[in-house]
Amino acid sequence: MSLRPDAVLLNGRIMTLDPALPQVEALAVLGGRIVARGSTAEMRALAGPGTALEDLEGATAIPGIVDSHAHPDAYAIRVAAWRLLEPSVVRSRDELLSIIAKDCAALPKGRWFAGYRLNENKSGGYPTLAELDNASGGRPLFILRTDGHLGLANSAAFAACGVGPDAEDPAFGRFDRHPDTGAFTGLVRETAAHIFLNAVHGQDTEADIARGMMLVHEACLRHGITSVYNSLTPSKAIRGYQAMAREDRLHVRTGIIVSGREQGLVEAFIAAGIRTGFGDERLRVIGVEWCPDCSTSGRTAAYWEPYVGRPVPGEPVPNTGMLLYEADDLAARATAAHKAGLLVMIEGVGDRGIDFALDAIEAALAAHPVEDHRMRVEHCCYVTPAVRERIRRLGVVDSSATGFMWELGDAYIANRGQEAMRHMWPHRTLIDQGIPAPGHSDFAVCSMNPWTAIHAMVNRETDTGADLGREEAITVAEALAAYTTLGAWSGREEAEKGSLTVGRLADVAVLDRDPFAIDTKDLKEVRTRATFVGSARRFSA
Repeated sequence: MSLRPDAVLLNGRIMTLDPALPQVEALAVLGGRIVARGSTAEMRALAGPGTALEDLEGATAIPGIVDSHAHPDAYAIRVAAWRLLEPSVVRSRDELLSIIAKDCAALPKGRWFAGYRLNENKSGGYPTLAELDNASGGRPLFILRTDGHLGLANSAAFAACGVGPDAEDPAFGRFDRHPDTGAFTGLVRETAAHIFLNAVHGQDTEADIARGMMLVHEACLRHGITSVYNSLTPSKAIRGYQAMAREDRLHVRTGIIVSGREQGLVEAFIAAGIRTGFGDERLRVIGVEWCPDCSTSGRTAAYWEPYVGRPVPGEPVPNTGMLLYEADDLAARATAAHKAGLLVMIEGVGDRGIDFALDAIEAALAAHPVEDHRMRVEHCCYVTPAVRERIRRLGVVDSSATGFMWELGDAYIANRGQEAMRHMWPHRTLIDQGIPAPGHSDFAVCSMNPWTAIHAMVNRETDTGADLGREEAITVAEALAAYTTLGAWSGREEAEKGSLTVGRLADVAVLDRDPFAIDTKDLKEVRTRATFVGSARRFSA
């Protein structure tokens, strides 16, 4: 008895991203993998009585999006239990304070107000500590800035965390103080923000996390995202993902990037002999990550030259940003993980931060040379010619935060200057010089929508139309590759996903228009009609 496909996708314009056969009408799928490609008539002929026939009705389809650096675990609790404060919700400081006052009045006693994705550049600036205190009515409050590196705390939050007016700054962090009075402004940076984050997360429940993760998966599938690599995954999320996989609730393929922030977690993976690739097609270990660099839009990322534009009251002047590890310590951590067979990823945003990450990677390679190592610098925004040459020479992957371009690009221009955009996310030059540069959203720092990022990569413009350096524009095909084939390759999953070829997973996003045929100014409007994960229809518009 011959085997028949479980499903056949028919009557489409399927862009395979396989140079050998770039476009087909139909795919046949067995066991979640593509077993044949060709015309609608050819694939229909393979179908049997139990084969599901999926008519794409002439729509354009692409491989499922691989978002190679995001934070679904953190987003899950925020979407379930925090207040969204992005510019579409908050357009002014008065509006922010009104939301805080209304929510705090309804909170149960002892519950924190927690908000996320505040962008002060587009929402009227930071409120003062006095304004926060007045609006919150004595409730402890913490608001995480959109970049995830800075936050706002009120006086009740400082008191709840035992941070008195004379408290010293924690290592690799800062409580901003007014330059005239020395009093807290409410703005806290890096490890100082983590003090308040930890307190807020103390009220998390497993039910909140589970409910939130299902909402995150629904949102991913709505955008055609079939695989996500979870950056800085802590042990709690690793356990949660395993439970979801056991219960068949992991609807988006998930890659674990083990968090170097959690004391002893990377060391436990090394001791257990767990290497990159451990797992299966639903849940797999991708690598390990440390975050020594910060935020350009929040004016903390490390650059060799000082920030331009108006300083935030309380920030150092001149300001060249900050780094969050000692160099020797980071190099030792990276070397141990690299020797153990774990793919090393280190965040670097500004040119000084990227150099810092490359120093650690170079030390790891000197201790344990590997030809095809694929170690990654995460975000890798300001890639000057000198930095680019180091990346090329070391064979490092530029894991590019393309999601920043659309939403945070205006702040990058304001904080670094228009001339700097020539080397910010320079994808045209990277491609021409053969440097692999997958793209990612870093959600919930930015929207998970891949098409606003693709729009920005092709048109080199922000959400207000500001110029990000037109000379670094790339084609639609090149931008899409950054979110499919290169994304999968950067996690050593190119044999599994990223293109629609025989033997690979049948992860497909069906679009409402052809991104290769429309005006490039309309790329941001592309929407998903249907998403298939292993031929199972997981989303329908």
